[in-house]
Amino acid sequence: MTAAYTLYAKPGFTATTIERLCSEARISNRAFYECFGGREELLQALHERCVEESLAVVAKALQEAPNTLDDRVKAGIRAYIEFTTADWRRARIMHVEVRRSGDVLTLSRQRAVDAFARLIEDASADFPQAAPLNRRLVALGVIGALQELLIEWLLSDDQPEIDQLVDVAVHIFIRSLGAG
Repeated sequence: MTAAYTLYAKPGFTATTIERLCSEARISNRAFYECFGGREELLQALHERCVEESLAVVAKALQEAPNTLDDRVKAGIRAYIEFTTADWRRARIMHVEVRRSGDVLTLSRQRAVDAFARLIEDASADFPQAAPLNRRLVALGVIGALQELLIEWLLSDDQPEIDQLVDVAVHIFIRSLGAG
């Protein structure tokens, strides 16, 4: 998994063969197939691990934040962005390779988006909205915005600072949730 974590991030999932994975991990092809049914299954395991770790970090930040919508939004976003960007490989797998892998991670990606949407819905449920919007759709919209900000951080020649990402994401979330 360690070899895949690096290789799937760069050069990327589609460019990484089983032979290259096994060579990097110093294992035989047979040993690989004793653990995984293929490189797609390995990518799914990596993606799901990244998502689970991220969800745990964000849930903890939300639980520890003061009980205001602004504070919860700021804490959750900062925790997610800092955790995700602390290791570029994690950010790349979660936000670039998940899309480039085609249908391989469609279900895993949908489960991740659903889990984060529920987290946002739950964290904002105690606070009134300025407009009567569908809270789930708002959560999905702000997740999409955050994903695009992180893709920009990963792929841009002029990489934005982490604090800029946090500030913009907080602004989008708070306005979208009808606060601030």
